[in-house]
Amino acid sequence: MPITVLPGNEATWDDLQTVFGRRGEAARCQCQWFKLRDRDWASVPVEARAERLREQTGCGSPGADATSGLVAYLDGEPVGWCAVEARTAYPRLRYTRVPWTGRDEDRTDPGVWAVTCFVTRVGFRRRGVSRALARAAVDFARERGARALEGYPLLLPPGREASWGELYVGSPSVFADAGFVEVSHPTPRRLVMRVDF
Repeated sequence: MPITVLPGNEATWDDLQTVFGRRGEAARCQCQWFKLRDRDWASVPVEARAERLREQTGCGSPGADATSGLVAYLDGEPVGWCAVEARTAYPRLRYTRVPWTGRDEDRTDPGVWAVTCFVTRVGFRRRGVSRALARAAVDFARERGARALEGYPLLLPPGREASWGELYVGSPSVFADAGFVEVSHPTPRRLVMRVDF
């Protein structure tokens, strides 16, 4: 069945929370890992993280000027989430060595956007949800004036399966299928992939 993707502000808050679920890492994080610096993470309770996400997405407000991501639907069921917005919206990215190792680039350039997180609802994995979201993120960023879009996928050694939750940043194949190319390899397990518009 075809997967449809909507900007977060065109989805309902209930749909987004259905994707995140009530247990597990997505429910605890509420897509705030890259939004909060290390020193602030533990001091922000889950309820506050959820409220921050609700404000960032503008769920249920189709006329909102901005949103922080995309929601995927399969046959009308909310099944996935992808965080995508200007790279400057993610404070943690500015203060970590990924994606900067080996690159000389302005960390405060608002024209470069980033895909930082994927969530696929339990029961709907391995159906192409992340791939559909990555492709939609490219169009979403381009239409909103981005000059480039980056992702920071995890590279697994051959034959090794991902631990639960490890691939929330996406896999290289998900990004490659959406037209991203590798621009750096800052750590043995991390790539920076990018589409320039």
